[in-house]
Amino acid sequence: MVDVAKLAGVSYQTVSRVLHDSPHVRRDTRERVLEAIRQLGYRPSSVAQALVTGRSRTLGVVSFDTTLYGPASTLHGIEEAAHDAGYGVSIASLRSLSRAPVVDAVQRLCDQGADGVVVIAPQRSAVDALRHLNSDVPVVAVEGGPDDSIPVVAVDQLGGAAAATRHLLDLGHRTVWHIAGPPDWLEADQRIDGWRGALETAGAEIPPLLRGDWSARSGYELAPKLVRTPGLTAVFVANDQMALGLLRFLHENGREVPRDISIVGFDDIPESAYFTPPLTTVRQDFSELGRRCLHVLLEQIESGQRSWSRVVVEAELILRKSTAVPGRR
Repeated sequence: MVDVAKLAGVSYQTVSRVLHDSPHVRRDTRERVLEAIRQLGYRPSSVAQALVTGRSRTLGVVSFDTTLYGPASTLHGIEEAAHDAGYGVSIASLRSLSRAPVVDAVQRLCDQGADGVVVIAPQRSAVDALRHLNSDVPVVAVEGGPDDSIPVVAVDQLGGAAAATRHLLDLGHRTVWHIAGPPDWLEADQRIDGWRGALETAGAEIPPLLRGDWSARSGYELAPKLVRTPGLTAVFVANDQMALGLLRFLHENGREVPRDISIVGFDDIPESAYFTPPLTTVRQDFSELGRRCLHVLLEQIESGQRSWSRVVVEAELILRKSTAVPGRR
């Protein structure tokens, strides 16, 4: 900063005011300082700034199983929003979302000076862990969390599942079968609730539930049970990967989609538009999820007050070629 001040012909304090975007600097002076910064390639020291402001401008994120599209995309959306807000991100990736690992990870990020922590909490075990946090640092849960004590930002899983089911019913299908996700996942249960609620509202029969593990393999292995079901014409699958496995099995066994069976997935992974046929699915806006999450967290950091709120990001039904009226070629 001394070198910048010397080149710009201003005081050290003036450089500091420019860096902190103070309004009490004349326009021509600000431009001289910024030009000196560009010439010298100067970057402010985050350590020095933290000592002055008491903030590290770093956020902690506790993540889980980033091999899955949902958690990985959620993490990316948070990182993207943090970068846009001028924050760095420190990530603690866990094998298990049980109480001890989650509590330890949050405490470790706090000890490293994180201004706030985001916990990607898609499983029930993580919800229990969040109830036992003792940190004074602001915490926000994403995709799931307790109904009280900390803010939660989530996609409307129930609404998205209901929209997918209603779409199939509106096409004329008498009922809709469902391949759900694993039992401990909050998103899986919320999608079940949306599917079942739409069927109940329509007065349609509620078929037995099938559960997979989010993988294409599980969709493929569950497919024979569906194919043997008399009168089956429509399936809502809890994610696009399991829908891919189902599509593969139907193709191998001479069942055409959507002529014989209509299929709707969930997530809108980048590849879903290139399945055969292109998959009708429910899109989650992970960028918006990240922005909303950062807004809630930074609001607490700026105010210095803990708060509770539940912010819901709408899901969007994307229509492609895997659904049609029953029996239509």
